[in-house]
Amino acid sequence: MRKRIYWLLPDLGSARRTMDELLLARITEHYIHFVARDGAPMDGLHAANVLQTSDLVVAAQSGLLIGSGLGAAGGVAAAFAISAASPAGIVIGMAAGGAMLGAWSASMIGSSTPSRRLRRFEAALADGQYLLIVDVPRGRIGEIEELLARTHPEAHFEGMEPNVPAFP
Repeated sequence: MRKRIYWLLPDLGSARRTMDELLLARITEHYIHFVARDGAPMDGLHAANVLQTSDLVVAAQSGLLIGSGLGAAGGVAAAFAISAASPAGIVIGMAAGGAMLGAWSASMIGSSTPSRRLRRFEAALADGQYLLIVDVPRGRIGEIEELLARTHPEAHFEGMEPNVPAFP
């Protein structure tokens, strides 16, 4: 299990040095993500992708739940309307179809919506700072925080997220 920690770094040089130190501390690149304002140089950094910078996963989960509920309700209505011999099959089939359609359509919307988790960093990013998002094993949180605080006094610890999403 991992925890997600956030650090704000003042410039590209500091961000690059932080990336190198995390790699030397055996945090793989897969768990290190950087966010900067649009057009900012990201040379040598592992840039965050749409899974970290948007609400795609949250939207897809919501669409899945809402779509399956609406599909099941439609299946019940259809089963009564046609007096089906196996109403359970109709309800289950329409719930599954609704879940797929809901997840797909909601994820399209969510991929274009900025992440609610990153809203608090918008002003700092607009000022040219770099946001480090690193997913750290629970047993190494103190070690990594101490490493970054010791080697980067110019950086600011911005908190920890209690639950790291499974996909991003």
